Amino acid sequence: MSVFQIVFSPTGGTQKVADTITLKWDKPARKIDLSDPKTDFAAISLEKEDIAVIAVPSFGGRIPALAVERLEKIHGNGARCVAVCVYGNRAYEDTLIELNDAAAKSGFQVIAGIAAIAEHSIMHQYATGRPDEEDRTQLQGFAEKIFEKISNADMSAPQIPGNRPYKKAGGAGLVPKADHKCNACGLCAEKCPAQAISRENPRETDGKKCISCMRCISVCPQSARKVNSAMVSAAAMAIKKACSEKKSNELFL
Repeated sequence: MSVFQIVFSPTGGTQKVADTITLKWDKPARKIDLSDPKTDFAAISLEKEDIAVIAVPSFGGRIPALAVERLEKIHGNGARCVAVCVYGNRAYEDTLIELNDAAAKSGFQVIAGIAAIAEHSIMHQYATGRPDEEDRTQLQGFAEKIFEKISNADMSAPQIPGNRPYKKAGGAGLVPKADHKCNACGLCAEKCPAQAISRENPRETDGKKCISCMRCISVCPQSARKVNSAMVSAAAMAIKKACSEKKSNELFL
């Protein structure tokens, strides 16, 4: 049995959750980065004995369309998988059920689901510092229960929450822009999952391609990329009530 991590984590929160889960299985995980546009995902094939943690962030209650598109090119071949959605303490809505369906379409056998919390990728005042030590302990406990299920050859499908049809995907999001500190190093263009930033002129961003994942902000060595602060403040106020209560991670077996 080989362990795989198949992860879309533009700013690192989702990767932290995936790492915490697979750490308990005492096997090095092969990492497949769904945010890397250079990867030939159609060439990736798992075996039935393998176990994969497929982890994605929730963007407005849905999976980023780019992540679904790339995941569905991978050949699961009946490998067991844990579907993990990560959200910033507001709500994950239909993200987990959509991930369940996308994984099944790719040939994976979903045996567990997890909804986990990580610091909000835009409004960092929500779920600040999560996953924290309490989260890590809880997630490792989930991993133990999942491994016990695998050891018992229990391949039953979990009851995953969510709606079909899924909620309507959101429209245009917040598009980061470069300010005067940008030295055109090109790192943001190289790392952009959607290839929305011009390599010739990294100060230019294609708003139609941008998925508001905030990767460019997180990797910029000059801290030169930002989103409109007034729009962020307005969005933060709109979700304040939903985000004010600390939410717990959830396991579905």
